[in-house]
Amino acid sequence: MTQADRVVEIVPYDKRWPELFEAERERLSSLAGPRIKDVQHVGSTAVPGLAAKSIIDVMVGVDPLLVEQGLVAALGGLGYEYFGEYGIPGRHFFRKGDPRTHHLHWVRWGGEFWTQQIDFRDYLRAFPEEAERYERLKRDLASRFSSDRPSYTQAKTHFVSDILQKAVWWKSGRP
Repeated sequence: MTQADRVVEIVPYDKRWPELFEAERERLSSLAGPRIKDVQHVGSTAVPGLAAKSIIDVMVGVDPLLVEQGLVAALGGLGYEYFGEYGIPGRHFFRKGDPRTHHLHWVRWGGEFWTQQIDFRDYLRAFPEEAERYERLKRDLASRFSSDRPSYTQAKTHFVSDILQKAVWWKSGRP
């Protein structure tokens, strides 16, 4: 892990992030054929206007959820390094770049991880005041945990859980 991978740096929103995602989606879509049900841009770089770590989160939804050696090799050919579930059961994690440019989450399409990532992103897109609140929190945490990514991520847990709960209510059409 490079020093750049350990440092938490929040940068202003970059209007190129959606383009970088689309380019990566094109590269990935040819790998697993019909098993790929969808490829989504998730995480903070997927929320217009939201400052973020400059790492594009790509989520690939597949059915069934399998990770064969051939796939790991093919993704390796695109510059991705495989980390297994990396602490989240049911998600296979890959990262690309030195310093990091992309995170790839290979998950079951329609599963819990899939749904939560989409719900979180869509809620922040729909409610800019919540996205602003999230940005303030991330900037504060980045200043407190600038060289401790695990603590930075852990400190966001309560906010993320709160937004996910709100997103479920919002999707259901309840007031």
